[in-house]
Amino acid sequence: MSEEQALSARPADARGPQPVEIALLASVFVVAACGLVYELSAAALSSYLLGDSVLQFSTIIGTYLFAMGVGSWLSRYFDRQLPAHFLRIELMVALIGGALPAVLFLANAYAPGAFRLLLYGLVVVVGTLVGLEIPLVMRILRRNVALKNLVSQVLTFDYLGALAVSVAFPLILVPQLGMIRTGLLFGFMNAAVAVWALWLFRHELRRVGAHALACFLSLAVLLGGFIGADHITTLAEDKFYQDRIVFSATSPYQRIVVTRGLLGHRLFLNGNLQFAERDEYRYHEALVHPVMAAHGAPKKVAVLGGGDGMAVREVLKYPSVESVTLVELDPNMTKLFTEHETLAALNGHSLSSPKLKIVNTDAFQWLQQRSDDDLFDVIVVDFPDPTNFAIGKLYTNSFYALLDKRLAASGYAVIQTTSPLVARKSFWTVAQTVESVGLTATPYHVHVPSFGEWGFIIASHRPYRKPDALPAGLRFLSAPTLPLMFDFPLDMARVPAEVNRLSNQVLVTTYEQEWGKVMAH
Repeated sequence: MSEEQALSARPADARGPQPVEIALLASVFVVAACGLVYELSAAALSSYLLGDSVLQFSTIIGTYLFAMGVGSWLSRYFDRQLPAHFLRIELMVALIGGALPAVLFLANAYAPGAFRLLLYGLVVVVGTLVGLEIPLVMRILRRNVALKNLVSQVLTFDYLGALAVSVAFPLILVPQLGMIRTGLLFGFMNAAVAVWALWLFRHELRRVGAHALACFLSLAVLLGGFIGADHITTLAEDKFYQDRIVFSATSPYQRIVVTRGLLGHRLFLNGNLQFAERDEYRYHEALVHPVMAAHGAPKKVAVLGGGDGMAVREVLKYPSVESVTLVELDPNMTKLFTEHETLAALNGHSLSSPKLKIVNTDAFQWLQQRSDDDLFDVIVVDFPDPTNFAIGKLYTNSFYALLDKRLAASGYAVIQTTSPLVARKSFWTVAQTVESVGLTATPYHVHVPSFGEWGFIIASHRPYRKPDALPAGLRFLSAPTLPLMFDFPLDMARVPAEVNRLSNQVLVTTYEQEWGKVMAH
């Protein structure tokens, strides 16, 4: 008779939960929480670093669940010394799962070509180990728990642990600890479960001293990693960004990094360059002034995105402006560019203007909630490129239909629209989508050295008329050269494109394909 058969032959204790049972069920809660953290960390990091969050989350979660199934199947081959096997697996999960975010960050910086292979390799390994945990706990619990109660109790604690982490991960853990420390903290918790198992089953385990030493070393490694997490992050990001990092933070929405080098400050969101100090004036002057000057005397302006305040800086150069509403999803962005003295100086302290109202919310929802008479003379749409479906929804016909309703009859909206040279079809997809809701689309482009050839689209109810004059003191734009931006050479001329819809975001796929070809070379 095997050890498991002998254990299952014992009668279930009907006098209520025993200490060992309670301890193991508590361990199930912790194990489930830790397993989900590793899964979410891998999915979030892949979406940060590879883009297209829906694809990354789907493939990571699918791979992880498959690996858990493999682990559950493999558990049948563990017949003897179940507590010892459980203890060893906990330590392996603790070390590999806990280190997963740190390893992936370093791999992205030092070995980007191997990142995908390492990502899915770690997901398979951690998923397999996590898949082994619950079956082993259930088989150990059969000593004291009747079979009819066993599954319900284990699954209850398993699901409760998953619920707790699914709420805490985006709202508390990542914003407060960052991705690397979150992984190491839960690795430490996995190792603590192993220590608890060591104590519970100390009389059954062989070579208790060796198990105790393994637990101690694992805890020491994870604690050391947690304490030195900032050094790990700096090591990875200094290599990736090259310039000295002067500010970095992880919000529930993105990774914010500001660097400073010989050419000034640069802002990165999830590793993607948003502006460079040396030439951002070219981008923001081209974004704002063609529509502001064409309107003549705009009074009420909205800026969607652009939490760095650069677009607001240009808007405020018009004395006619009475109010500006800045809608930025991430409060960390507006706080940073309001309170950080050096960065606030770059936007001319525009975010402290008494004319400005900052609203930290999703722009799509904000437009939906506006009343019918809440109209704007100019709307500046300055979102990041559509690298994933969460951002891609802000480039759909549904979004532009809302934009249409909020735009005054004589008003103009301007949309930053990626590169018409590198992502030609993506650019014209936006134009096609704007036109599909009945707005007139007027495209133009400008050369920004940090980005290359960059494009914009003006959306309006009436045909666009170029202004005869621009504000004084601009560094790049002038009235005589403005018409040149509306001329498209053959390699950027319009091509057939589909409408980008919420139900089928073709723009995200097209964008990834076009920019992917450039990155591959």
